[in-house]
Amino acid sequence: MTKLNVAICQAAPVPLAISDGIDKAVRLAREAVEGGAQLVAFGETFLGGYPLWLDEAPGAALWDHPGSKALHRILLEQAVVPGDERLLPLQELCDASGAVISIGAHERVRSSLYNNQMTFRPGLPVLDHRKLVPTHGERLVWMRGDGSTLGVHQAEWGNVGSLICWEHWMPLARAAMHNLGESLHVAAWPTVRESYAIASRHYAMEGRCFVLAAGLVQTKDDVLNGLERAGGSAEGRELIESIEAEVLNRGGSLIAAPDASVVAQAGEGEETLFAELDLSMRDEGLASLDTDGHYSRPDVFELSVDTRAKDGVRWI
Repeated sequence: MTKLNVAICQAAPVPLAISDGIDKAVRLAREAVEGGAQLVAFGETFLGGYPLWLDEAPGAALWDHPGSKALHRILLEQAVVPGDERLLPLQELCDASGAVISIGAHERVRSSLYNNQMTFRPGLPVLDHRKLVPTHGERLVWMRGDGSTLGVHQAEWGNVGSLICWEHWMPLARAAMHNLGESLHVAAWPTVRESYAIASRHYAMEGRCFVLAAGLVQTKDDVLNGLERAGGSAEGRELIESIEAEVLNRGGSLIAAPDASVVAQAGEGEETLFAELDLSMRDEGLASLDTDGHYSRPDVFELSVDTRAKDGVRWI
């Protein structure tokens, strides 16, 4: 198979109200699959929405802030958990269509949250990727993932993996993923501003793979409406209402080819971006650049990746 149809669902999440967000994701993914997409990508934490108050609300990072605590409680209550039955419709869509779906979510493990870019694949368990390093203020919400969730799905048309946001500026994470031989890569972002587009196109060139840089569309009203759907909180509403900007994430999703050219790009607002990709471009590009092969120096540089799951307590 040298041709592959792909889609990015650039859409507004239902912030905080994750069950409602799953319903929207299933509808959008089904429409993309019906439009011919064999790989469908959503942006960072589409399920639950990006926690914009961390960047935009004055005082959100203050110790013991009542609004931040209220929103964190709601995220814990709403977050998906391993084996969450609410996600079954996404798995069933993959099983029925043969498509692969990559989507971001807030995931709860015991009492903490991860930023997880989940890959649903037909007939197989969900492939998780938990963000290795939450960026700056994100550390107030998410804990760090470990090497056990660095991986790819091996489809008949090639390997597909994902990284989240600023992980694309972690050179060793990129090197590890390039070693796994991605034909396609999902770069999950909250929005695809200029520097994020540059990082995505650089990844495509460096890894000689197609990159689906998937962003969200998100407004202050989206967050307020999602808060009400999730049960509401006076303290949380007050914090969100203190945000001055109205439009917070604008989209800008794009699909980059292995030569870093832009195959397709979305504008601002909700839309599903489709493209037909010629996968033979990957092998042609490898003639001049294979950063994990003939353009590497393993005799000089060596990377060790620890893929063991890490936990603070081991019961023996």
